[in-house]
Amino acid sequence: MGRIVKFLVIAALLAAGAYGVKSYLDGKAAKQAGQAPAAKGDASSEVVLDLNETEVASVKITPVGAKAFTPEVTAVGNIDFNQNLLVQVFTPYQGRIISASPNVGDKVTKEQVLFTIDSPDLLSAESTLIAAAGVLRLQEATLKRAQKMKAFGGASQQAVDQSTSDQQTAEGALKSGRDAVRIFGKSDAEIDKIIAERRADPVLVIKSPIDGYVTTRTASPGLLVQPGSPPPVYTVADTSTVWMLANVAETDAPKLALGQEVRAVVQAYPDKVFSGQVVVLGPNIDPNSRRVFVRMEVADADRQLRPGMLANFVIVTGAPRQSAAVPEDAVVREGDGTFTAWVTADNRKFTRRILKIGATQNGFDEILDGLRQGEKVVTDGAVFLSNKYALAGNATD
Repeated sequence: MGRIVKFLVIAALLAAGAYGVKSYLDGKAAKQAGQAPAAKGDASSEVVLDLNETEVASVKITPVGAKAFTPEVTAVGNIDFNQNLLVQVFTPYQGRIISASPNVGDKVTKEQVLFTIDSPDLLSAESTLIAAAGVLRLQEATLKRAQKMKAFGGASQQAVDQSTSDQQTAEGALKSGRDAVRIFGKSDAEIDKIIAERRADPVLVIKSPIDGYVTTRTASPGLLVQPGSPPPVYTVADTSTVWMLANVAETDAPKLALGQEVRAVVQAYPDKVFSGQVVVLGPNIDPNSRRVFVRMEVADADRQLRPGMLANFVIVTGAPRQSAAVPEDAVVREGDGTFTAWVTADNRKFTRRILKIGATQNGFDEILDGLRQGEKVVTDGAVFLSNKYALAGNATD
Protein backbone atom coordinates (compact mmCIF):
# COMPACT_ATOMS: atom_id res chain seq x y z
CA MET A 1 0.00 0.00 0.00
CA GLY A 2 2.84 2.41 0.86
CA ARG A 3 4.46 1.81 -2.49
CA ILE A 4 1.25 2.67 -4.34
CA VAL A 5 0.91 5.99 -2.47
CA LYS A 6 4.52 6.86 -3.17
CA PHE A 7 4.02 6.11 -6.87
CA LEU A 8 0.95 8.34 -7.06
CA VAL A 9 2.81 11.25 -5.43
CA ILE A 10 5.69 10.99 -7.90
CA ALA A 11 3.27 10.90 -10.85
CA ALA A 12 1.53 14.06 -9.62
CA LEU A 13 4.83 15.92 -9.30
CA LEU A 14 5.86 14.96 -12.84
CA ALA A 15 2.54 16.14 -14.25
CA ALA A 16 2.85 19.49 -12.49
CA GLY A 17 6.38 19.96 -13.82
CA ALA A 18 5.29 19.19 -17.36
CA TYR A 19 2.50 21.74 -17.12
CA GLY A 20 4.96 24.40 -15.87
CA VAL A 21 7.40 23.76 -18.72
CA LYS A 22 4.57 24.03 -21.25
CA SER A 23 3.43 27.35 -19.79
CA TYR A 24 6.98 28.73 -19.91
CA LEU A 25 7.46 27.66 -23.54
CA ASP A 26 4.10 29.14 -24.56
CA GLY A 27 5.04 32.46 -22.96
CA LYS A 28 8.44 32.49 -24.64
CA ALA A 29 6.92 31.74 -28.05
CA ALA A 30 4.46 34.59 -27.66
CA LYS A 31 7.26 37.03 -26.84
CA GLN A 32 9.32 35.95 -29.85
CA ALA A 33 6.27 36.50 -32.06
CA GLY A 34 6.09 40.15 -30.90
CA GLN A 35 2.86 39.61 -28.94
CA ALA A 36 2.01 40.59 -25.40
CA PRO A 37 1.50 37.65 -23.03
CA ALA A 38 -2.11 36.84 -22.30
CA ALA A 39 -3.60 38.37 -19.20
CA LYS A 40 -4.36 35.93 -16.41
CA GLY A 41 -7.80 34.46 -16.73
CA ASP A 42 -8.01 35.48 -20.45
CA ALA A 43 -7.28 32.94 -23.17
CA SER A 44 -6.65 35.63 -25.84
CA SER A 45 -3.59 37.91 -26.20
CA GLU A 46 -5.72 41.08 -26.47
CA VAL A 47 -4.90 43.73 -23.88
CA VAL A 48 -7.72 45.94 -22.61
CA LEU A 49 -7.40 48.75 -20.08
CA ASP A 50 -10.37 50.34 -18.29
CA LEU A 51 -9.61 53.94 -17.30
CA ASN A 52 -11.38 56.14 -14.80
CA GLU A 53 -12.58 59.65 -15.62
CA THR A 54 -9.43 61.34 -14.33
CA GLU A 55 -7.19 59.12 -16.44
CA VAL A 56 -9.35 59.59 -19.54
CA ALA A 57 -9.13 63.37 -19.11
CA SER A 58 -5.32 63.18 -19.11
CA VAL A 59 -5.06 61.58 -22.57
CA LYS A 60 -5.77 62.96 -26.03
CA ILE A 61 -7.80 60.91 -28.50
CA THR A 62 -7.55 61.43 -32.27
CA PRO A 63 -9.21 59.59 -35.18
CA VAL A 64 -6.97 57.72 -37.61
CA GLY A 65 -6.67 59.85 -40.73
CA ALA A 66 -5.17 59.56 -44.21
CA LYS A 67 -2.00 61.17 -45.50
CA ALA A 68 0.04 61.13 -48.69
CA PHE A 69 3.40 59.45 -48.09
CA THR A 70 6.15 59.80 -50.69
CA PRO A 71 8.57 56.86 -51.18
CA GLU A 72 11.99 58.17 -50.17
CA VAL A 73 15.58 57.12 -49.57
CA THR A 74 17.54 59.02 -46.94
CA ALA A 75 21.28 59.18 -46.35
CA VAL A 76 24.12 61.52 -45.40
CA GLY A 77 26.56 63.06 -47.89
CA ASN A 78 29.02 65.91 -48.28
CA ILE A 79 29.12 68.98 -50.51
CA ASP A 80 31.75 69.43 -53.24
CA PHE A 81 32.39 71.81 -56.12
CA ASN A 82 30.69 71.02 -59.41
CA GLN A 83 33.80 69.78 -61.18
CA ASN A 84 32.17 70.38 -64.56
CA LEU A 85 32.01 74.11 -63.73
CA LEU A 86 35.49 74.39 -62.20
CA VAL A 87 38.32 75.77 -64.38
CA GLN A 88 42.04 75.51 -63.73
CA VAL A 89 43.81 78.52 -65.18
CA PHE A 90 47.37 77.97 -66.51
CA THR A 91 49.67 80.28 -68.40
CA PRO A 92 49.69 79.50 -72.14
CA TYR A 93 53.38 80.47 -72.40
CA GLN A 94 56.43 80.45 -70.19
CA GLY A 95 57.27 83.53 -68.19
CA ARG A 96 57.64 85.13 -64.78
CA ILE A 97 54.62 86.46 -62.94
CA ILE A 98 54.58 90.26 -62.72
CA SER A 99 51.35 90.73 -60.76
CA ALA A 100 48.43 88.69 -59.44
CA SER A 101 45.25 90.41 -58.31
CA PRO A 102 42.41 88.20 -56.93
CA ASN A 103 42.81 86.19 -53.73
CA VAL A 104 41.12 82.98 -52.63
CA GLY A 105 37.43 83.61 -52.03
CA ASP A 106 37.23 86.66 -54.29
CA LYS A 107 34.47 86.84 -56.87
CA VAL A 108 35.68 87.29 -60.44
CA THR A 109 33.89 87.93 -63.70
CA LYS A 110 34.59 86.55 -67.15
CA GLU A 111 37.51 88.38 -68.85
CA GLN A 112 38.69 89.88 -65.55
CA VAL A 113 42.49 89.96 -65.27
CA LEU A 114 43.83 87.26 -62.94
CA PHE A 115 47.59 87.71 -63.39
CA THR A 116 50.22 89.03 -65.79
CA ILE A 117 53.56 87.55 -66.80
CA ASP A 118 56.71 88.79 -68.54
CA SER A 119 56.70 86.55 -71.62
CA PRO A 120 59.76 86.14 -73.89
CA ASP A 121 57.54 84.40 -76.45
CA LEU A 122 55.21 87.41 -76.62
CA LEU A 123 58.19 89.75 -76.99
CA SER A 124 59.50 87.67 -79.91
CA ALA A 125 56.08 87.58 -81.61
CA GLU A 126 55.65 91.35 -81.27
CA SER A 127 59.16 91.99 -82.61
CA THR A 128 58.37 89.85 -85.64
CA LEU A 129 55.11 91.79 -86.09
CA ILE A 130 56.93 95.16 -86.03
CA ALA A 131 59.49 93.92 -88.56
CA ALA A 132 56.75 92.56 -90.87
CA ALA A 133 54.92 95.90 -90.74
CA GLY A 134 58.16 97.71 -91.72
CA VAL A 135 58.82 95.35 -94.62
CA LEU A 136 55.27 95.83 -95.90
CA ARG A 137 55.65 99.61 -95.87
CA LEU A 138 58.90 99.29 -97.80
CA GLN A 139 57.39 96.96 -100.40
CA GLU A 140 54.35 99.18 -100.86
CA ALA A 141 56.61 102.17 -101.51
CA THR A 142 58.75 100.13 -103.94
CA LEU A 143 55.66 99.02 -105.85
CA LYS A 144 54.37 102.59 -106.18
CA ARG A 145 57.77 103.75 -107.45
CA ALA A 146 57.95 100.93 -110.01
CA GLN A 147 54.47 101.72 -111.29
CA LYS A 148 55.37 105.43 -111.76
CA MET A 149 58.63 104.64 -113.54
CA LYS A 150 56.86 102.22 -115.88
CA ALA A 151 54.45 104.99 -116.84
CA PHE A 152 57.42 107.08 -118.08
CA GLY A 153 59.20 104.08 -119.59
CA GLY A 154 61.83 103.96 -116.85
CA ALA A 155 60.91 100.46 -115.62
CA SER A 156 59.81 97.23 -117.25
CA GLN A 157 56.64 95.27 -116.62
CA GLN A 158 58.79 92.55 -115.08
CA ALA A 159 60.03 94.98 -112.42
CA VAL A 160 56.44 95.98 -111.61
CA ASP A 161 55.37 92.34 -111.36
CA GLN A 162 58.28 91.56 -109.05
CA SER A 163 57.44 94.52 -106.80
CA THR A 164 53.81 93.41 -106.72
CA SER A 165 54.85 89.90 -105.66
CA ASP A 166 57.14 91.26 -102.95
CA GLN A 167 54.37 93.53 -101.66
CA GLN A 168 51.89 90.63 -101.46
CA THR A 169 54.45 88.47 -99.65
CA ALA A 170 55.07 91.22 -97.11
CA GLU A 171 51.34 91.68 -96.65
CA GLY A 172 50.94 87.96 -95.90
CA ALA A 173 53.82 88.08 -93.39
CA LEU A 174 52.13 90.97 -91.59
CA LYS A 175 48.84 89.08 -91.35
CA SER A 176 50.69 86.08 -89.98
CA GLY A 177 52.47 88.33 -87.47
CA ARG A 178 49.18 89.85 -86.31
CA ASP A 179 47.66 86.38 -85.84
CA ALA A 180 50.69 85.28 -83.83
CA VAL A 181 50.31 88.20 -81.44
CA ARG A 182 46.52 87.79 -81.29
CA ILE A 183 47.03 84.28 -79.89
CA PHE A 184 48.52 85.90 -76.80
CA GLY A 185 45.23 87.69 -76.14
CA LYS A 186 46.06 91.05 -77.70
CA SER A 187 43.15 92.88 -79.33
CA ASP A 188 43.31 94.44 -82.81
CA ALA A 189 43.50 97.89 -81.22
CA GLU A 190 46.49 96.81 -79.11
CA ILE A 191 48.16 95.27 -82.16
CA ASP A 192 47.66 98.49 -84.14
CA LYS A 193 49.21 100.45 -81.28
CA ILE A 194 52.26 98.16 -81.22
CA ILE A 195 52.74 98.70 -84.96
CA ALA A 196 52.16 102.47 -84.80
CA GLU A 197 54.50 103.00 -81.84
CA ARG A 198 56.93 100.31 -83.00
CA ARG A 199 57.31 99.26 -79.38
CA ALA A 200 56.97 95.67 -78.16
CA ASP A 201 55.08 95.03 -74.90
CA PRO A 202 56.14 91.71 -73.29
CA VAL A 203 53.37 91.76 -70.65
CA LEU A 204 51.03 88.80 -71.19
CA VAL A 205 47.62 89.22 -69.54
CA ILE A 206 45.78 86.09 -68.32
CA LYS A 207 42.03 86.56 -67.80
CA SER A 208 39.32 84.52 -66.09
CA PRO A 209 37.46 82.29 -68.56
CA ILE A 210 34.23 82.23 -66.48
CA ASP A 211 32.27 84.04 -63.80
CA GLY A 212 32.88 82.48 -60.39
CA TYR A 213 34.96 82.47 -57.24
CA VAL A 214 38.67 81.89 -56.78
CA THR A 215 39.15 78.60 -54.95
CA THR A 216 42.94 78.18 -55.18
CA ARG A 217 45.86 80.50 -55.97
CA THR A 218 49.54 79.66 -56.33
CA ALA A 219 50.50 82.92 -58.08
CA SER A 220 53.13 85.22 -56.58
CA PRO A 221 55.26 87.90 -58.29
CA GLY A 222 58.55 86.57 -59.64
CA LEU A 223 57.38 82.96 -59.86
CA LEU A 224 58.38 81.24 -63.12
CA VAL A 225 55.38 79.45 -64.62
CA GLN A 226 55.21 76.90 -67.40
CA PRO A 227 52.21 76.13 -69.63
CA GLY A 228 50.26 73.12 -68.34
CA SER A 229 52.57 72.46 -65.39
CA PRO A 230 50.70 71.78 -62.14
CA PRO A 231 49.63 73.21 -59.85
CA PRO A 232 47.42 75.69 -61.73
CA VAL A 233 48.14 79.35 -61.14
CA TYR A 234 44.46 79.93 -60.32
CA THR A 235 41.35 77.80 -59.99
CA VAL A 236 37.98 79.45 -60.57
CA ALA A 237 34.68 77.72 -59.74
CA ASP A 238 31.16 78.52 -60.83
CA THR A 239 29.21 77.86 -57.60
CA SER A 240 25.68 78.34 -58.96
CA THR A 241 25.35 74.57 -58.57
CA VAL A 242 27.29 72.17 -56.36
CA TRP A 243 27.66 68.44 -56.09
CA MET A 244 26.48 66.31 -53.22
CA LEU A 245 28.38 63.05 -52.94
CA ALA A 246 26.99 60.16 -50.91
CA ASN A 247 26.96 56.41 -50.51
CA VAL A 248 23.53 54.79 -50.30
CA ALA A 249 22.81 51.40 -48.74
CA GLU A 250 22.85 48.45 -51.12
CA THR A 251 19.23 47.60 -50.24
CA ASP A 252 18.11 51.00 -51.54
CA ALA A 253 20.07 50.80 -54.81
CA PRO A 254 17.20 49.28 -56.89
CA LYS A 255 15.00 52.27 -56.00
CA LEU A 256 17.41 54.85 -57.46
CA ALA A 257 17.30 56.33 -60.96
CA LEU A 258 18.85 59.27 -62.80
CA GLY A 259 16.86 62.49 -62.62
CA GLN A 260 15.11 61.72 -59.32
CA GLU A 261 14.27 64.72 -57.14
CA VAL A 262 16.62 65.45 -54.23
CA ARG A 263 16.00 67.55 -51.12
CA ALA A 264 18.98 68.43 -48.94
CA VAL A 265 19.40 70.10 -45.55
CA VAL A 266 22.68 71.20 -43.94
CA GLN A 267 23.37 72.04 -40.31
CA ALA A 268 24.27 75.64 -41.13
CA TYR A 269 20.77 76.28 -42.58
CA PRO A 270 18.47 73.79 -40.79
CA ASP A 271 15.28 75.55 -41.93
CA LYS A 272 16.17 75.72 -45.63
CA VAL A 273 15.72 72.93 -48.16
CA PHE A 274 18.03 72.83 -51.19
CA SER A 275 16.62 71.21 -54.33
CA GLY A 276 18.45 69.12 -56.91
CA GLN A 277 18.47 65.86 -58.80
CA VAL A 278 20.44 62.63 -59.16
CA VAL A 279 22.98 62.93 -61.99
CA VAL A 280 25.29 59.92 -61.49
CA LEU A 281 24.78 56.41 -60.08
CA GLY A 282 27.83 54.30 -59.31
CA PRO A 283 28.25 51.23 -61.53
CA ASN A 284 29.14 48.90 -58.66
CA ILE A 285 28.56 48.16 -54.97
CA ASP A 286 31.52 48.79 -52.68
CA PRO A 287 32.50 45.33 -51.36
CA ASN A 288 33.55 46.73 -47.97
CA SER A 289 30.75 49.16 -47.12
CA ARG A 290 28.04 47.44 -49.21
CA ARG A 291 26.98 50.82 -50.53
CA VAL A 292 26.56 52.45 -53.95
CA PHE A 293 27.99 55.84 -54.92
CA VAL A 294 25.47 58.54 -55.80
CA ARG A 295 26.18 62.04 -57.11
CA MET A 296 23.55 64.74 -57.00
CA GLU A 297 23.54 68.23 -58.44
CA VAL A 298 22.02 70.86 -56.14
CA ALA A 299 21.17 74.46 -57.03
CA ASP A 300 22.85 77.11 -54.85
CA ALA A 301 22.34 80.51 -56.46
CA ASP A 302 23.01 82.32 -53.16
CA ARG A 303 26.30 80.43 -52.57
CA GLN A 304 25.30 79.13 -49.15
CA LEU A 305 26.58 75.59 -49.59
CA ARG A 306 30.31 75.21 -49.06
CA PRO A 307 32.42 72.23 -50.13
CA GLY A 308 33.09 69.99 -47.15
CA MET A 309 29.70 70.56 -45.50
CA LEU A 310 27.81 67.49 -44.33
CA ALA A 311 24.24 67.25 -45.58
CA ASN A 312 21.20 65.12 -44.89
CA PHE A 313 19.39 64.40 -48.10
CA VAL A 314 16.23 62.73 -49.29
CA ILE A 315 15.83 61.14 -52.73
CA VAL A 316 12.23 60.87 -53.93
CA THR A 317 11.95 57.40 -55.47
CA GLY A 318 8.27 57.25 -56.44
CA ALA A 319 4.85 58.87 -56.61
CA PRO A 320 3.02 59.70 -53.35
CA ARG A 321 0.67 57.03 -51.93
CA GLN A 322 -2.38 57.58 -49.75
CA SER A 323 -2.28 55.59 -46.50
CA ALA A 324 -3.75 55.50 -43.00
CA ALA A 325 -1.74 57.76 -40.72
CA VAL A 326 -1.47 58.74 -37.07
CA PRO A 327 0.69 61.31 -35.26
CA GLU A 328 4.06 59.95 -34.14
CA ASP A 329 3.01 60.32 -30.48
CA ALA A 330 0.29 57.71 -31.00
CA VAL A 331 2.82 54.95 -31.73
CA VAL A 332 4.71 53.32 -28.86
CA ARG A 333 7.83 51.27 -29.41
CA GLU A 334 7.71 48.44 -26.89
CA GLY A 335 10.69 46.81 -25.23
CA ASP A 336 10.56 43.84 -27.57
CA GLY A 337 10.75 46.10 -30.62
CA THR A 338 7.09 45.94 -31.64
CA PHE A 339 5.03 49.06 -32.38
CA THR A 340 1.69 49.47 -30.65
CA ALA A 341 -1.18 51.93 -30.36
CA TRP A 342 -4.18 52.19 -28.01
CA VAL A 343 -7.62 52.14 -29.64
CA THR A 344 -10.96 53.06 -28.06
CA ALA A 345 -14.57 53.03 -29.19
CA ASP A 346 -16.24 54.46 -26.08
CA ASN A 347 -13.46 56.66 -24.62
CA ARG A 348 -13.38 54.42 -21.58
CA LYS A 349 -11.98 51.06 -22.54
CA PHE A 350 -8.69 51.05 -24.49
CA THR A 351 -7.40 48.11 -26.52
CA ARG A 352 -3.77 47.69 -27.49
CA ARG A 353 -3.03 47.01 -31.17
CA ILE A 354 0.22 45.77 -32.65
CA LEU A 355 1.09 47.83 -35.73
CA LYS A 356 3.13 47.52 -38.88
CA ILE A 357 4.74 50.90 -39.61
CA GLY A 358 5.78 52.26 -43.00
CA ALA A 359 7.27 55.69 -43.60
CA THR A 360 7.52 58.54 -41.09
CA GLN A 361 7.07 61.97 -42.65
CA ASN A 362 6.08 65.41 -41.37
CA GLY A 363 5.28 64.15 -37.88
CA PHE A 364 3.04 61.26 -38.97
CA ASP A 365 3.58 57.49 -39.12
CA GLU A 366 2.24 55.51 -42.05
CA ILE A 367 0.14 52.56 -40.85
CA LEU A 368 0.45 49.51 -43.07
CA ASP A 369 -1.44 47.14 -40.74
CA GLY A 370 -3.19 47.25 -37.35
CA LEU A 371 -5.44 50.33 -37.67
CA ARG A 372 -8.22 51.50 -39.98
CA GLN A 373 -9.15 55.03 -40.96
CA GLY A 374 -11.75 56.49 -38.61
CA GLU A 375 -10.74 54.45 -35.55
CA LYS A 376 -9.92 56.52 -32.49
CA VAL A 377 -6.43 56.23 -31.02
CA VAL A 378 -4.63 57.80 -28.08
CA THR A 379 -1.95 60.32 -29.07
CA ASP A 380 -0.84 62.26 -25.98
CA GLY A 381 -0.76 59.63 -23.25
CA ALA A 382 -0.10 56.50 -25.31
CA VAL A 383 3.16 55.89 -23.44
CA PHE A 384 1.26 56.31 -20.15
CA LEU A 385 -1.14 53.52 -21.09
CA SER A 386 1.69 51.20 -22.08
CA ASN A 387 3.43 51.90 -18.76
CA LYS A 388 0.17 51.33 -16.88
CA TYR A 389 -0.28 47.99 -18.59
CA ALA A 390 3.34 46.99 -17.85
CA LEU A 391 2.99 47.92 -14.16
CA ALA A 392 -0.27 46.02 -13.91
CA GLY A 393 1.32 42.96 -15.44
CA ASN A 394 4.29 43.08 -13.05
CA ALA A 395 1.98 43.52 -10.08
CA THR A 396 -0.08 40.52 -11.15
CA ASP A 397 3.06 38.44 -11.56
